[in-house]
Amino acid sequence: MYLWERALSFVIHQFLWINSVEKIFQDTQKWIILLKSKLSQSSCLYTRKNQYFIMENYKVTSNADNGSFVETRSYKKLYKILEDLKTHKGKIVHVIGAPGTGKSANIYFAVDELALNVYDVELDIKNLEDSSKDVFNRIFRNLKDEFQVESRGEVYKKLQTFDAVLFADKFHDSHVLDDKTVGFSQWTNYKGFKSFYFYFLCLKEYLTCRNDFKAMNVVLQTAWRIHVKSEKKDLFTDFGPLSRLIIGILALLFEVVEISYSMDEVVKIVKKHFDVNEKTVKHLIKQYGHKPRFICQALEKRFLRN
Repeated sequence: MYLWERALSFVIHQFLWINSVEKIFQDTQKWIILLKSKLSQSSCLYTRKNQYFIMENYKVTSNADNGSFVETRSYKKLYKILEDLKTHKGKIVHVIGAPGTGKSANIYFAVDELALNVYDVELDIKNLEDSSKDVFNRIFRNLKDEFQVESRGEVYKKLQTFDAVLFADKFHDSHVLDDKTVGFSQWTNYKGFKSFYFYFLCLKEYLTCRNDFKAMNVVLQTAWRIHVKSEKKDLFTDFGPLSRLIIGILALLFEVVEISYSMDEVVKIVKKHFDVNEKTVKHLIKQYGHKPRFICQALEKRFLRN
């Protein structure tokens, strides 16, 4: 039995021991079998600095990489910008990139390498029908509960004690961690352009509380996902001149890092995960674009079929 299996068994055992030792043992074995199955089918279990993390379908869901990270030009630019967060305040960094480019992997790897003390914001939307205002207010309600304070001013004071406030996978894809919640990415997919008002509320908050933001750093994994002919698109990267215009406006107010890769970088990233030849990867690039996660998922399905 692996160390992580023993740890999982021990935690569940202790938590439920008072009810029934026999039942706990049975439940523990079921959990281990389920976890093994999940890992073998759609996840990678990996270790870094003596800690274990899970990456669902090649999408990072915690603050580390998968042990196979490739330092690309985009990553080096992001690293250089985040490096300043230890000694400077008032920075807002938007990390953008098309779906499948690994924005969160780059962010978490840089945060880990720089040993930044970040507050990773979580969001648990309860209903897809929630309005932009409902979602916006829930963020502050969660933060007040987390820090046990009453006002937004007190929330900002708490957040200012961190090197940065991070809006990444725990915010956008909370449904991956807890299937009882709705992730922000799911909500924006469902709402489409109606979610624009949420971004307006965020901008309004920034302008209203500018002095508070001057005393803190914010790193945002920024995406606005919509479906076009059943294909997932990102407004910031997939709409040509319109996307360039939006990014240009964003860059006037904040620091913007776009995660994108050359063909050679995509090949290196994919070959870190799979023992495939360069020709195969380049063929998949023609099909999926320069999006390593989608290529890895396609290769995984191919190997499972074989």
